[in-house]
Amino acid sequence: MAHFAEIDKNNKVLRVVVACNQDIADNGGEQSEQAAEHFKTVCPLLSNGVKWVQTSYNNNFRKQYAGRDFTYDAAKDKFICEQPYASWSLDSNDDWQAPVTYPTDTTDKLISWDEDNQRWTAKDAEDNSYNWDASGLTWVSA
Repeated sequence: MAHFAEIDKNNKVLRVVVACNQDIADNGGEQSEQAAEHFKTVCPLLSNGVKWVQTSYNNNFRKQYAGRDFTYDAAKDKFICEQPYASWSLDSNDDWQAPVTYPTDTTDKLISWDEDNQRWTAKDAEDNSYNWDASGLTWVSA
């Protein structure tokens, strides 16, 4: 099944819908502008939608499968997920990176980002809390 992301005037993804593979093949083929234009006749745009852009469920093209509120970067021809936290920045691969490198020790811990304190935190199976010491590369009891 082919998938299309509806884009608004700010290049934000409004929704992602499924299309018939044969319909795409009969109207320009995979990743073609012709197929995207034809898809408007099959699934009309919302009032704030401006175009359809094909996305890959298997991440085979346009970086990753589009999701609601992703951004479509037309110059790079890829979908970029929304920024998870204000402190995170895009790297050269257009992946969001925290200001502190992700912990190297991930054994038996549920890890999350603490935006207020700009650090990684974790809990273990016994619900003990930890903070990541990035300089010592170890977990410290919280």
